[in-house]
Amino acid sequence: MGGACSRKSGGGGSSSSSEDGIQRGRYCKSGSSKWLRTSSFSRLSLDNNQQGNINSPSLLELCIQNICQDIDMYVEKYGTFDKLPRDISQQLFDELVVSCKLNDVILEAFRDCAIEEICLADCPGVEDSWMDIISSQGAALLSVDLSGSDVTDSGLNTLRNCRNLRQLAFNCCDQISENGIQHIMGLSNLTSLSFKRSNAITAQGLSAFTGLVNLIKLDLERCSGIHGGLVHLKGLTKLESLKIRCCNSITDEDMQPLSALTNLKELQLSCNKVTDAGVDYLKGLHKLLLLNVEGCPVTGACLGAISDLLALSYLNLNRCSFSDNGCEKFAGLLNLKVLNLGFNNITDTSLVSLKGLTKLESLNLDSCRIGDEGLRNLTGLLNLKNLELSDTAVGSTGLKHISGLARLENLNLSFTVVSDGSLRKLSGLTSLKSLNLDSRQITDAGLEGLTGLTGLTHLDLFGARITDRGTNWLRYFKSLRSLEICGGGITDAGVKNIKELVTLTLLNLSQNANLTDKALEMISGLTALVSLNVSNSRITNAGLHHLKSLKNLRSLSLESCKVSASEIRKLQSTELPNLVNFRPE
Repeated sequence: MGGACSRKSGGGGSSSSSEDGIQRGRYCKSGSSKWLRTSSFSRLSLDNNQQGNINSPSLLELCIQNICQDIDMYVEKYGTFDKLPRDISQQLFDELVVSCKLNDVILEAFRDCAIEEICLADCPGVEDSWMDIISSQGAALLSVDLSGSDVTDSGLNTLRNCRNLRQLAFNCCDQISENGIQHIMGLSNLTSLSFKRSNAITAQGLSAFTGLVNLIKLDLERCSGIHGGLVHLKGLTKLESLKIRCCNSITDEDMQPLSALTNLKELQLSCNKVTDAGVDYLKGLHKLLLLNVEGCPVTGACLGAISDLLALSYLNLNRCSFSDNGCEKFAGLLNLKVLNLGFNNITDTSLVSLKGLTKLESLNLDSCRIGDEGLRNLTGLLNLKNLELSDTAVGSTGLKHISGLARLENLNLSFTVVSDGSLRKLSGLTSLKSLNLDSRQITDAGLEGLTGLTGLTHLDLFGARITDRGTNWLRYFKSLRSLEICGGGITDAGVKNIKELVTLTLLNLSQNANLTDKALEMISGLTALVSLNVSNSRITNAGLHHLKSLKNLRSLSLESCKVSASEIRKLQSTELPNLVNFRPE
């Protein structure tokens, strides 16, 4: 996560990867199956784990699981599952996919079983030889996802007879060519189609989509060869969602055909070459709810057309070419709920235009040229739940202006000039769940001023100068699920206070060079932990046995410690079956 003082370099911050689209490792054969690549991952996953949202299996589910354990015996005995009720066949198939037990022989037993949904995304071994059994489901087959597979044009051709297909996904399928795309022309019942990161989707290849008149969702993310081909989509008048993010070749010329898609509700255009002139073609899309032009060279001049989109509730202008010029048009977007203006050259002057956006729930001003005075214009945004102020000149006075936003749940003040003494102004934000104070200006005294925020579930003090004394204040945050303290001032004595936070699912104590094996002994009681990072410390192989009780652990980082990968693997194989990502590896 970087050095002790900062995880954000070059002004990039966490937003720099927001348009990464399909990350390596998902729908990509060269990626690792170890999907937890950092110590911090989806808060949603952490919350669900902590809240116990995993239901106990039903009797039927237990039976299905037992059958899967001895699936080879059942296949040898019965040969086929086509006599089973359709819903049972479906559950059995899904469980075999999840448990990675599906192979050529077992798949044959599902021939003619009338399965409705087949999701084999990232499943190893999927190729043309599987397609005969998949297509044998015939008219019953409604959904197929073969993303990341080795299916070729020939395999895609077998689906032509599955006329009732509603959903089809072939993301990152490198073996399908422009000619193969033509095989889906007759699947006129399709409502959802996804070909992310496909070289087969070219301007000419898009002609195969002209007959898909019932299409509602189309995802062509990172299809770099489609410039000039969007004209083939003009007849898809039922289309509600179009994603052409990160294609890099989409220009203003491509926007003109989209003006005919008057039912569009979602349009993802980020990381393309669309300018203000291209956005002007969109002003007739009066049903549009979401518009994402992140990374496009648009300026405040595009707000003239955008202000005509009266239904718009989500607008992403992150990393565009905005300055204060034209920003007064924001005042007309009264239905906006989410506005992302991060990494633009706007100042406090532009924030005046936001005063009337009373429906706004999420506002991102990351790395904008704003300070305390601009936040005065946010005092009336009483529905605001998420506020991103990272890397701005916001300081003590600014916190006074947002202290009345009682519904605020997530606040990011990292890399601001906020100091310890001003943090008491946040005491009235009793709805606050997530607070980011990644700043060297924050010390133990500042943490003391936050003790009234007892509802916090996520507290990020990554680079703050918190010492063992400061950890005493953590006892007020009994609901914490995620905690990061990486400023270098914590020793084993400080971990004594952290060990009482039994609801933690993520704990990052990296960069604290004085932590020893004794720290792991105290952490061993935090059995809800899913992710643990104690890198750059004095942890040794001898301390690893303390982690045996952390059965929920999925990610473990002990880089720059006296720990070997072989010892972690031993621990993984004998005590930590859920551990899928570890460092060193």
